[in-house]
Amino acid sequence: MCLAIPAKIESIENDVATCRVGEGETRIQVSLMLTESDPQVGDYVIVHAGFALRVLDPEEAEESLRILRDMARAMEGQEHLADKF
Repeated sequence: MCLAIPAKIESIENDVATCRVGEGETRIQVSLMLTESDPQVGDYVIVHAGFALRVLDPEEAEESLRILRDMARAMEGQEHLADKF
């Protein structure tokens, strides 16, 4: 299963952005070659397979990140269920 995630652009060099994922220390390198607009430092982009697909509204990005955090919390402690199948 693949998942696209929101990430915030911290720097851009040669059409490649360094982005921060969520509130942690995770940083990823993302190609901007597929975006229709011109993303800027501070913008949120939706990222899939190393490519920024589009610029996100900040509220949309924060809501998506909140949902992903909630899902991760809900899954914590559920790993043992997989052993029953």
